[in-house]
Amino acid sequence: MTIHELRQKFLDFFTEKGHAIIPSASLLPENDPSVLFNTAGMQPLVPYLKGETHPMGTRLADAQKCLRTGDIDEVGDNRHLTFFEMLGNWSLGDYFKEESIAWSFEFLTSSRWLGIDPKKIYVTVFEGDDDAPRDETSIGIWRAQYEVKGVVADVGVAEKDEPAHGDGPRIYTYPKAKNWWPGAMAKGLCGPDTEIFYDTGLPHTPAFGPVCHPNCDCGRFVEIWNNVFMQFNRMEEGGSLEVLPKQNVDTGMGLERTAAVLNGFSTVYDLDVFQVMFRGIESLCDKTYGSDASVDRSMRIIADHIRSATFAIADGIVPSNVQQGYVIRRLIRRAIREGLRIGISTRFCDQIANVVIGQFGEHYHELEAKRLEIIAEFVKEEEKFSKTVANGVKELEKILEKGAMTSEQAFMLYSTYGFPLELTEEIVRERGGVVDHDAFKAEFEKHQELSRTASAGMFKGGLQDDSAESARLHTATHLLHAALRKVLGPHVQQKGSNITPERLRFDFSHPEKMTPEQITEVENLVNEAIKRDLPINCQHMSVKDAEASGALGFFKEKYENLPSLSVYQVGEDADWFSKEICGGPHAAHTGELGSFKIQKEEASSAGVRRIKAVIGQ
Repeated sequence: MTIHELRQKFLDFFTEKGHAIIPSASLLPENDPSVLFNTAGMQPLVPYLKGETHPMGTRLADAQKCLRTGDIDEVGDNRHLTFFEMLGNWSLGDYFKEESIAWSFEFLTSSRWLGIDPKKIYVTVFEGDDDAPRDETSIGIWRAQYEVKGVVADVGVAEKDEPAHGDGPRIYTYPKAKNWWPGAMAKGLCGPDTEIFYDTGLPHTPAFGPVCHPNCDCGRFVEIWNNVFMQFNRMEEGGSLEVLPKQNVDTGMGLERTAAVLNGFSTVYDLDVFQVMFRGIESLCDKTYGSDASVDRSMRIIADHIRSATFAIADGIVPSNVQQGYVIRRLIRRAIREGLRIGISTRFCDQIANVVIGQFGEHYHELEAKRLEIIAEFVKEEEKFSKTVANGVKELEKILEKGAMTSEQAFMLYSTYGFPLELTEEIVRERGGVVDHDAFKAEFEKHQELSRTASAGMFKGGLQDDSAESARLHTATHLLHAALRKVLGPHVQQKGSNITPERLRFDFSHPEKMTPEQITEVENLVNEAIKRDLPINCQHMSVKDAEASGALGFFKEKYENLPSLSVYQVGEDADWFSKEICGGPHAAHTGELGSFKIQKEEASSAGVRRIKAVIGQ
């Protein structure tokens, strides 16, 4: 089964169960300043999980694009990817544990859908503690589901430290560290989860402990689905749990990992989408995938990183030296370095990106729509990196003229010039020298630690980091957009935005630098709207009605096929200041923003200007 077939089966199944299929959000988070990318399926739905009404109802399903780089050094093993798709189904105060568990088991085991042998499925639930009781409801539902499938003798709950075996229990309990979302004592929405594991049948490796169980890391069990039950609210004061009057379900199934399991593959890179990319890489060098472990790792990194960068560029994240753009630049240059390692001597990233677009463009239409832009960015970045390498060679030659290469100098070439260690080693070796790997690694890890410390706040993410400040800043972008169109003209269109806890950034179409007078006029218009304390209302309507009402919406590919969407209006019907198609969160009144100040107006790209602004109390 290909990942495209699995994705479609999942969406078809939940359509039959009354779910609206929503499109994937961009990899660039719209309302979460705490993360660089959408790293999980739930992130774009945070406002709705917290109570906002979703325009498409209370039952939703999707395939969400995700990008994570926390495990980037593990990419190339059997399962780690930077870009992946997360399949999810959602209940916003609608169904709960009974339907969620039953539908998961039906989709996995029914011959009409995935047809997995139920005896190969093990599940985990929350074991209970002084803070919250054992999840007896989920245990009871799982027992009933197994019994329906005839797995009667094996549906008991495992004893502590009981090994998993063919005739043993299928239900295991674990503490909050394993079966509670989002964390043991995190404030706000929280609750137990039930995780679903597939038994690959591989033998247990004793190095991972004397007993094999679903959460063992030996590789025998693979987690394929997680159903989170947002059942409680942990109070800010005292940390006690209160039962929510409207409880949500949030599930996630890793598309690539599940497809690999279904096909009996030992690695996600055996999937057809990667194999096609490997054929493209092989045509550029004299190496063959599957012939050498080192070559395999390089090809996997190339395929993974170019796939990630292709999707990111399609979502407007171009290579740069800051934030998201820096990550994408790093991915592309890392792919180029691996290409050099296996003997690719010509420009190649754009060719592999074309393969990615061919593989995924039918489902993700933005890839085909932006093919030329994507390819142009890869060409530009690869040419730029070629100059970087040339500059690095010059610096390296200067160092070698003075004597032997030290590990500190090798790291300086890597960190300052982006010069690949492999090239440094190759040139030093030609001169009869050697680079101390351990010393270089120590320098690298010291640098990594500093980087992690500096950027720790950028990677927390999720429901608990959503804040009133984000809502206020997001609302300010609406006022800014409306004011710019009033001052500069109707040609102004939003081209992108980014919010951090301190400021907002807004990109818009305009051919020239704004004058000081125009900047002041825009500020005054926004501050007047804030001073009037205008109400902010959300209406749900069709695309046609939204456009007829005068609502702005310039990212049409996101919503053109939706039967209903959210329109946020600032001001009363007879005299509204701003009206935009948008998702939350937003302030309730403009007075909550306090004040508005433009800090900087500058060029972003050809024909696009950028404003950075702050709001007061």
